[in-house]
Amino acid sequence: MQELILFIMSYVVIFIAYELLIVNRAKKHEKKKKDNKEPVEIKFLVTKYKFNLKKLDYHKLLHVCAFVSSFDMALIVTLAMLFENGLLQMLVVLLLVVPVILISYYIVYLVYKKKGLI
Repeated sequence: MQELILFIMSYVVIFIAYELLIVNRAKKHEKKKKDNKEPVEIKFLVTKYKFNLKKLDYHKLLHVCAFVSSFDMALIVTLAMLFENGLLQMLVVLLLVVPVILISYYIVYLVYKKKGLI
C-alpha cells in the first residue's frame, strides 16, 4: 500500500512540475517560433518516429509527453524505493531509465499510428 501511495504522490508532483516547467515554457516558445526550443521528448518523437508536427496538435502532444514522462519517472522512483540499499537503488534507476523511456514512447508512437495521425 505504501508503494502505491509513493507512486501516486510522486506522479502528481512530477506531473505538476513538468507542466509548469516544460509544457508552459514550450508553449511560450512555440508562439515566438524564433528559436527551436522544443522539449527533448518532442524532438525524439520527430526524429525517431517521424512525427509531423504540422499534422498533430502540438499542445496535446505536449500534454501526452508530460503524462508519459511523469509516469516513467514515478514508476522508476517507486521501483527503486523497493530496495533499501542506496547503491542498489541507484543501480536499479540506471538500469531502468533508458528502457522504460524507450518503451513508453514506442507505445505513444503505436497509439498515434493506430489513430492514423502519423
